[in-house]
Amino acid sequence: MSLLVLWDIDHTLVDTRGVGRELWAEAFEEVTGQPMREQAKIDGSTEPVILRETLRLHGLRDSREVFERFARALGDVHVRRAAELRERGHALPGAPSLLAALAARGEITQTVMTGNVRAAAEVKLAAFGLDQHIDLTIGAFGEDADERPQLVGIVLQRAQVPSEDAVLVGDTPYDVAGGMNCRVRVIGVATGRSSAGDLRAAGATEVVQDLTDTERMLKLLMR
Repeated sequence: MSLLVLWDIDHTLVDTRGVGRELWAEAFEEVTGQPMREQAKIDGSTEPVILRETLRLHGLRDSREVFERFARALGDVHVRRAAELRERGHALPGAPSLLAALAARGEITQTVMTGNVRAAAEVKLAAFGLDQHIDLTIGAFGEDADERPQLVGIVLQRAQVPSEDAVLVGDTPYDVAGGMNCRVRVIGVATGRSSAGDLRAAGATEVVQDLTDTERMLKLLMR
């Protein structure tokens, strides 16, 4: 392995177009017995943090046991409604071509650094044919840690790769901070709610508007 690419998922590779929130609300009600009236901020957050804050908004207590039950419920609802996710959501423009182009180069390994629980991440990637290019065995997920820097560190440890041989691609300043904290080069992609200016200000090494220019992205990733 000469390069490890760490991908964020939501708004970097895929857009669930509202389905994700519906599935989250379904899992929340299944676990708590209460309908979700309000959800905590999700951009750049991990599932444990989102759940903790959403429980607080509903006057409910958080615990690891509650999170583990929620993680199972969220994974299950993604599996049950995978066809709907595929129908209503989509891979972001350029993502399938770029992942395939990277996979064609034998010296590159791709994985994920995501706040999603693993089961949900697997469904999201598989729904749009992106899973075939991703090594999930070395990825980091919402079950692993609360904060992005911790997730990046977990990927590096699992992959046994030094930070200088890794690059992270994400759409929020939290992704940028996670990479910078671990001395990993970061390419910000302005396909989420954060602007290119936001990503530059956060310290991204490079910023692109989207993933559609495969050749340019290959050059940036393999610098």
